[in-house]
Amino acid sequence: MAEVGACRQLLSWPRVLLFGDSITELGSNCVHFIQAAFQENGWGASLAQKLVRKCDVLNRGLSGYNTRWAKLVLPRLISKSSNAENTVAVTIFFGANDSSLRDVNPKQHVPLEEYAENLKSLVQYLKSVDVTEDRIILITPPPLYEPAWEKECIAKGDKLNRLNSTTGEYAKTCVQVAKECGTDVIDLWTLMQRNKDFSSYLSDGLHLSAEGNNFLATQLWSWLENKISALPLLFPYWRDVDHLNPEGSLLGTPAH
Repeated sequence: MAEVGACRQLLSWPRVLLFGDSITELGSNCVHFIQAAFQENGWGASLAQKLVRKCDVLNRGLSGYNTRWAKLVLPRLISKSSNAENTVAVTIFFGANDSSLRDVNPKQHVPLEEYAENLKSLVQYLKSVDVTEDRIILITPPPLYEPAWEKECIAKGDKLNRLNSTTGEYAKTCVQVAKECGTDVIDLWTLMQRNKDFSSYLSDGLHLSAEGNNFLATQLWSWLENKISALPLLFPYWRDVDHLNPEGSLLGTPAH
């Protein structure tokens, strides 16, 4: 019998990295409850559930962050020395804060041209640590429902600090960057507005509702499923373990 703690090579566990702002992050600084990525019905939680025993889904959402700050942070989240080769997919989901109006919210605002260059920098960095273009997907900011978001701003003593038309310019730029960099992209801004009542996708005019989370999860899964379909189940199904010789089942290679 193999002893507990016997020296063996650690199993290499693939991972999906979700990198973005508060729409990705588990928590939020908003006044009321928001359906964030890893909360119940969140888009990240949905992916994690589908990928149990195949991938770790790492939530690296940073509430309030823009691409200017994101490009400084990314090298602290993933590097060649941190087993980047095990990263099967990365989502880059910024723009909701970059597109803030400069005269009202200068701290988060990033000019459109810089936003484009920052997104390119994020992609180029990932490529430099051997995360290839086919494993990277950009996600545009969702549309902004101004009446609801204005109420949120007023409740905090602020003026409306974003416009849907401005957010749309950033979304178009995100799509263009994806084209130039050779990555895939989910154009949430356009896709969600195909529904005339797109406000149902948003909890407060800016962040995703349960319906919006489900919409994004569905869009992303259609892309991600192809990336992980060939990945094996990590450790065999319990009925397939030889109870008379578990070492043979559990200390070998992962089972499909």
